[in-house]
Amino acid sequence: MCRSSDLRQAVLARNDDSAALLRSELAARGTVAVNLLSSPGSGKTALLEGELAAARERGVPVAALTADLATENDARRLARTGVPVQQILTGGLCHLEAVMLRGYLAGWLPPGTRVLFLENVGNLVCPAVYDLGESLRVTLASVTEGEDKPLKYPTAFGLAQVVLVTKTDLAAAVGFDEEAFLENVARVNPGVEVVFTSARDGRGTGALLERALAVQEGAVPHRPVLARTPEPAPAPVPVSAVGRVPTVHEHAHAHTHDHPAHGHDHAHTHDHTPHDHDHRHDHGSAAGAPHPHGAPVVDPL
Repeated sequence: MCRSSDLRQAVLARNDDSAALLRSELAARGTVAVNLLSSPGSGKTALLEGELAAARERGVPVAALTADLATENDARRLARTGVPVQQILTGGLCHLEAVMLRGYLAGWLPPGTRVLFLENVGNLVCPAVYDLGESLRVTLASVTEGEDKPLKYPTAFGLAQVVLVTKTDLAAAVGFDEEAFLENVARVNPGVEVVFTSARDGRGTGALLERALAVQEGAVPHRPVLARTPEPAPAPVPVSAVGRVPTVHEHAHAHTHDHPAHGHDHAHTHDHTPHDHDHRHDHGSAAGAPHPHGAPVVDPL
């Protein structure tokens, strides 16, 4: 008799295969993916606004994909920075999976993108066990969530390659115990870097971009004790322009403006023009070939 745990392992194994393929495809393009995990309301979108703005100011080609259960609010906010942004509406699904991500990236990710930020669904349970083909996994916690967050969600924090603390401008007001938080992080993920940030006063703005670019250029990210993927991420291709040698459910609803080729269900994209919406309901591939719900069309990136 097939047990639920066997089914779960089979699903995760299939996802791992898709993630490995996606990681290889991104590496071949010289793109590093950064997977952001956190509880709802921890400040992922505010953090990304600062990172995308910093990248644009420096002329670093980046893009962002943001997942939400039901709204496009985050994509609208991020698109104001002027970088390519795509929204995925998961329709209630609590996490992203690698195969669906490949489907939405195919034909959309702009050439030359060095960093792809993935804003996962606000949840520290399900997203923690799904590899999205990222080369850098970042788990966030705001000071308002308490110092014991890492102990309550050991998988999310234990697999992080960077832990990022947000809303530090509120630390004194809420009595955040920084030392206790660091001790708890070290208990589940010894050696991981912890970065303190505040979108309100600018503390730490740009730090995530720097970490991502370092990985894209060859730095080897922290390897957590709990990491279950044995092989290291494939090295991205060299960035010749700067002479650098790099080392390091389905049934979702996407919104895309100008790339109908990969649109599944509703597609809605924000490319450089924050309010440039063109809502469409697209059930077919670019070639007009129909595809079933739950199996996004996946083309080579």
